[in-house]
Amino acid sequence: MPTYILLSRYTQQGLEQVKDGPARVEAARKTLESLGGQLRSFHLTMGQYDAVAVIEAPDDEAVARFSIAIGSQGNVRIESMRAFDEDQFHSLVRNLP
Repeated sequence: MPTYILLSRYTQQGLEQVKDGPARVEAARKTLESLGGQLRSFHLTMGQYDAVAVIEAPDDEAVARFSIAIGSQGNVRIESMRAFDEDQFHSLVRNLP
């Protein structure tokens, strides 16, 4: 299953309700599972982004649905990107023209 990195920033609403964050992570996990995906890891971070999640999902459409569903709650803004593991990287560069 493809891997994705999700970078999140809290909105003002999300900061005001940050104590509810752990429950929101669990709710997000269930939402992702309903779309056929899995939350591999969640990290609170310092710097440009407030949180980073590593997920697996069946396809880009599932990630888009997940990001829209979570973002529409108003607590975070999500930037998502497809990630390739080391074996996939080797395969990609090995087959370059």
